[in-house]
Amino acid sequence: MKEEDVNRCQIQEWYPKFKSVSIRTFIHELPESFVQYLLDDSGPFLLPASISNEDAFPNRIHNPEEEEDYQVSEGSGDEAEALSAPCFPELELKIKESIETLGGAIFPKLNWSAPKDSAWISTSGTLRCTTFSEIALLLRSSDSLIHDLCHAYDSCSDKTMSRPPKFFLALRKWYPRFQPEMEFRCFVKGQKLVGISQREVTTFYPVLCEKKNKVEVLIEEFFNDNVRVKFESDDYTFDVYVTEDERVKVLDFNPWGAFTLPLLFTWEELEQK
Repeated sequence: MKEEDVNRCQIQEWYPKFKSVSIRTFIHELPESFVQYLLDDSGPFLLPASISNEDAFPNRIHNPEEEEDYQVSEGSGDEAEALSAPCFPELELKIKESIETLGGAIFPKLNWSAPKDSAWISTSGTLRCTTFSEIALLLRSSDSLIHDLCHAYDSCSDKTMSRPPKFFLALRKWYPRFQPEMEFRCFVKGQKLVGISQREVTTFYPVLCEKKNKVEVLIEEFFNDNVRVKFESDDYTFDVYVTEDERVKVLDFNPWGAFTLPLLFTWEELEQK
């Protein structure tokens, strides 16, 4: 795998080419100060101060007596400065505008990955976000995003860097009726579609037994008509969603092998196809 193969799978690289057959997404370049905020684990866990007074936990019960225990007394200037929350007003305003344009709810993603491992910490237990504070909470709590931030090129045979020069935050429209059983990962080797796996592998979906052949035809047609010619790598994977009216939407691209999960396959059997 080459660095160029990894770079092509960044959402800011592939989305403009596949915008018409993907879900609505706004992409913002992240300031380096926010990237460093995500990487910083030297101090307490602090969410950014919101210029809109947004709260990542709007339904929590505030107990003034408990909050007094965490207040820094006057005169301890060094401690107060150390505990001051960071603030990213320009980024927050841009994100707020994008969320409103996308219908009020989104799910976030960095260059390659979404913070799926931190969904448990949100009030909904999902990646659904309506504010900048909720996005920051998910990103800051995610261990899997360390891959994007520090290890994206570790498996490259021509590795020259450990991170991309710029990071981006993709805000993807949230669809409340999204059906996990209709999301699939497709494996392409030598520009040929060699495998299709359900994306959610922890659950058995009887409906897939009924729709298997139809879904396979839809995805193969979509690959031949929309993906094979446009995506420049020879070996890669792409994730799609099949809608109720049998339209196929591309959700993501990932490199072949390395950190990409083969799901119901093994990489050994995929290599032999």
